[in-house]
Amino acid sequence: MSYQTIGLAAAILTTSAFLPQVIRVVKNRSTHDISLAMFVLFCTGIFLWLIYGILIKDIPIIIANAATFILATIILIYKFKFK
Repeated sequence: MSYQTIGLAAAILTTSAFLPQVIRVVKNRSTHDISLAMFVLFCTGIFLWLIYGILIKDIPIIIANAATFILATIILIYKFKFK
């Protein structure tokens, strides 16, 4: 198993962990129990990881952080929308 395979597996697992939360937020239209400060910091960190992955041309980092950034941003948008 190559390091790329391990990285892609980690990317798939950590990114897909956000799907249930996104589905729940969209379905229930509630973000009451989600910390705004945490999600702003998280989205900023994920965005910086994405930039880092692009700069070093690391596909697992790019894929994982692009997908996670999209999912986390959906939750963040709902957090602002239903505040």
